[in-house]
Amino acid sequence: MTWTSTMSSGYSSLEEDSEEYFFTARTSFFKKPSGKLTEQKDVEKDKELRTHLSFEEIRHKIEFYNATTRDHLKMTMNPDGLYTGFIKVQLELRRPITVTGGGVKGQEAFYLPSGCVNTLHVSSSNTVRQVIEALLRKFTVADNPAKFALYKRFRRDDHVCICKLAEGEHPLLLRLLAGPNTDTLSFVLREQQTGEVMWDAFSIPELRNFLRILDKEEQDQVRVITTRYNTYREKLEEAIRAAGSPD
Repeated sequence: MTWTSTMSSGYSSLEEDSEEYFFTARTSFFKKPSGKLTEQKDVEKDKELRTHLSFEEIRHKIEFYNATTRDHLKMTMNPDGLYTGFIKVQLELRRPITVTGGGVKGQEAFYLPSGCVNTLHVSSSNTVRQVIEALLRKFTVADNPAKFALYKRFRRDDHVCICKLAEGEHPLLLRLLAGPNTDTLSFVLREQQTGEVMWDAFSIPELRNFLRILDKEEQDQVRVITTRYNTYREKLEEAIRAAGSPD
């Protein structure tokens, strides 16, 4: 397995639990019950698709994919039946990440720009877990990969849906089946949706960094609110002076 990376203008190379739906259109929100049973069904469905696709079927799908892609990120079929190609992953992380190589003890926490898109070169054998680990390695992230999840974004009727992928699924297979259009299917990296933050999963340096970030955000909000109310006060005092002045 090899790994190289560039910034979002280039691409990274990687060779070798349940579903949740969030309907964002029309401001509606629905969630499918989660559980290990559903996750296992997803993995089995993925495996069944790969088992039922013959070598020739995969080859034809790859030829059609390459003929319709517009960004020149094509797939390549290998003699052993495996194939390689590219997937784009959008980062939507709400919490700061801890990276190595910075700070007093070699680690530093900061926010990644939301919406940043990275392109990975992967194999059809690579799983969701391996894709997550590859993305974290690119940014030298020291956080546990279990804190993150890979989601697929797709359209269902007139809704935009976000579905969490099981760790054993294969993103390149999903990309091949959906075609190259990212409006049909795209991948998103987010934090695990556990319903609440599991603070015991973070290290002491991470928690201290969180506190520093929260302190800074609090100071920024206090400054914004203070400025707003000072402006209101000045306008009210000006109105009072104008109302009390003789004609």
